[in-house]
Amino acid sequence: MAGVLSGFSIIWIVILVGYLVGRTGVLGEQGRHVLSRLTFFVASPALLFVTLAESDPVAVLGPLMWVAAISAGLTAVIYHVATYKWLRREPAERIVAAMSASTVNSANLGLPIALYVLGDMSHAAPIILFQLAIYQPINLAMLDATTSTHRTTPIALLVATAKNPMIIGSLLGLVVALTRFEVPELVLAPIELISGASIPAMLMAFGISLVGSKPLDKKSGRRADVLLGSAAKLFIQPLIAWLAAVYLFGLTGGMLVAAVIMAGLPTAQNIFITAQRYERGVTVAKDTVLITTICAIPMMVLLALMLGI
Repeated sequence: MAGVLSGFSIIWIVILVGYLVGRTGVLGEQGRHVLSRLTFFVASPALLFVTLAESDPVAVLGPLMWVAAISAGLTAVIYHVATYKWLRREPAERIVAAMSASTVNSANLGLPIALYVLGDMSHAAPIILFQLAIYQPINLAMLDATTSTHRTTPIALLVATAKNPMIIGSLLGLVVALTRFEVPELVLAPIELISGASIPAMLMAFGISLVGSKPLDKKSGRRADVLLGSAAKLFIQPLIAWLAAVYLFGLTGGMLVAAVIMAGLPTAQNIFITAQRYERGVTVAKDTVLITTICAIPMMVLLALMLGI
């Protein structure tokens, strides 16, 4: 347990540094934006490539990916069913809210937690692949179908998914792992060096994003949406992940812990970006991201205690 607490402490300290950087304005108004883009387009793809190139591809495409799919899908369905008649939001806003309740921050927090808490960064890879290659395109297609201003063809969705830098880095890493190709040191060394910037940069960007946030404004009229979405994300999704991992796949030990902890990650920040793009559910997405971000790490410590690590 000391190792788990140490891992979470490391993550919180770097997030706190990011928060202080944001409060003091050391990096200027665009600091978070630059750090986020650096991790998304450069450092994280390099990290995923290095991680997956050295991984067991069967494990990456195995039970952890299926548990992530089941827990995300069922959580979204439960949110839709629970709020359909009660809150009566338009379809696009409900889709954004359901995404907020079921999409985990698999990169910005998933990778550091996989490394420092679970001890194996490859545990985050199945969730990243599922969300970027399958879950996000499906949700974007549903949003396109329910809005009139952002129509996208299936081919365009596939092309956009294929152009995602983290998908590219992941797939190239899987190819290397499957073919057992020996990457030349002259190529691998700079990729490893760049990948080292990923985790500190993403955690600091995460800390900066917490500056000045004020969730649950009464004037927004979306408190119920946010609280329900946050509860689904923090409690229902990890519970479904545990049930699926134990009773469908028979996972035990480290694999069971990884499945549940990854499901307990907070809402992915890119849901807020999606909400802004479609101009639907912006307040719900922003507030759910913030609340789950603040509550998720204490919740994951509790999950770790319950799972006996």
